[in-house]
Amino acid sequence: MKPFNHNYFLGYINEITAQYVKIHFPSSNLLHTFYHEGLNFTGGNVGKFIVIEGEEYGFLARITELNLPDSERKEINEKAIYDDTTLFHPSGKAELLLTFNLFEPNKTQKTVSNYPHIGAKVYACSDEQISKYIKEFGKKENNIDAVYAPIGKLTANDALCNVSLDSLFGRHCAVIGTTGGGKSWTVAKLIEGITEYTNNKVILIDATGEYKNLTNNSYILGVDSYFPYQELSIPDLFYLLRPTGQSQRPILLEAIRSLKIKHLQGENSTYVKTNTLKSIYKAAYETYIKDIENNLCNFDINLLVQQIKEECVYQGANYNKDQTKWGDYDAKTYDYQTSLIARITDLLNTDIFKKLLGFNNIPGNISSIINIIDDFLSSSTGGILRISFEDIPSSFSAKEIVSNALATYLLQKARSKDFVKNPVVLFLDEAHQFLNKGVKDEFFEIHSLDAFDLIAKEARKYGLFLCLSTQMPRDIPVGTLSQMGTFIVHRLINDLDKKAVENAASSANRNVLSFLPILGEGEALLVGVDFPMPLLLKIDEPKNRPDSETPKLRRK
Repeated sequence: MKPFNHNYFLGYINEITAQYVKIHFPSSNLLHTFYHEGLNFTGGNVGKFIVIEGEEYGFLARITELNLPDSERKEINEKAIYDDTTLFHPSGKAELLLTFNLFEPNKTQKTVSNYPHIGAKVYACSDEQISKYIKEFGKKENNIDAVYAPIGKLTANDALCNVSLDSLFGRHCAVIGTTGGGKSWTVAKLIEGITEYTNNKVILIDATGEYKNLTNNSYILGVDSYFPYQELSIPDLFYLLRPTGQSQRPILLEAIRSLKIKHLQGENSTYVKTNTLKSIYKAAYETYIKDIENNLCNFDINLLVQQIKEECVYQGANYNKDQTKWGDYDAKTYDYQTSLIARITDLLNTDIFKKLLGFNNIPGNISSIINIIDDFLSSSTGGILRISFEDIPSSFSAKEIVSNALATYLLQKARSKDFVKNPVVLFLDEAHQFLNKGVKDEFFEIHSLDAFDLIAKEARKYGLFLCLSTQMPRDIPVGTLSQMGTFIVHRLINDLDKKAVENAASSANRNVLSFLPILGEGEALLVGVDFPMPLLLKIDEPKNRPDSETPKLRRK
């Protein structure tokens, strides 16, 4: 590989900034495509790669702008531009991408310590040189066992890009783009890379069911699997039931504690408080306090409405004179609970929620998704577990709450260091449906559901990697998006979406992002903190295509 062959000469550097250089082309003919020794060189076209010869290092750059001086623009015509090689003197702007060793061009680095000098020669970059740089893209010197997977080809010259999976997922990943840009194919291709080249496991939360062709190991929540309500946290239950602050939350919390006591005592009944000694309750509470305050819903939820009524008693017997006992039934306090009781009754009696959360007796052919996850993670082989949310309704904010509970469960396993030796990649499709969500109404407001945000911020070091897919990055929390180390960005048109990516992707500058509105279907910008430079790729078609086709109108 000889990057500085005089036959590849294009021009000279005449201006240098921190990120860019400007190029003087002595003749417009130098910009044309040409062939040398049977190889095709694209010359100086926008989006094409060039190499710059420095004193100690070489530099790889990408042309982003071309123009003619104002004084020459009036002279341009079809004959002059091709026949008079001295009349026009184009200039260009190029983004500096990486530095390479003059004597060993395969050794590259991203650094601000070296720059070309004024007058440095500029050459067309051969496909061979670019191909060598992206053959092991994201390679680190201290990681000789890195796994590489082909995900696509350069839009500039069709060179195959093999990406380090550690660099791709090790700091989390986000796949972004408008509808029809190719996100689904990219997600399927990334999953394919993990399953074909590693023994690691993939858990895919499929919001719409479009990835059903990826694996036979698929479960649809509310149909052939359920999330056991006992694994919900108390805040999760509060999200579902939305009790008002002063009148309903204390009663609901006491009802839960009472039912937990009965459950721990092995009794399937309510705790009757009317005119009973408080000391008996206190002794039982102190005996089981660790299990009662474990923040889980380990009680019989079908008794909750009855227990709420049992909690509506006066705080003292005999007209509050005897504080050692609870008093009689308090109808006024119970009246305040009517809206809460209505929501509980609605939740428990809605068929889809019975199947989704396992409120009643579960048929033998329906499995707990927690058990399914545990069995999947304990197996010795890799693979995909697809969990579909396609049949979960939007009422009660169930989709957001259940996904948050699933993420919390995986985060707890990660914190227990279950994934350190064999990392797991969690894919979240249509992430804007699940992240940055909170549950509130005119009486109830609570903090946002933040399990995925916590995974993004702390789970990397525990071996749980997150890959988000979304068409609306502006709806993803800034804190979550900024934790993504890798971005694969398809076509983006909305200015707010582009701004969100620009703010979050530190390794992407505005000039690279200017390509986003004009990307074709399947084309994407790959940027990441562990990659030496941004790349414009055409993502390869996955072997198992997702069901993302738009239904067609039919001819009469």
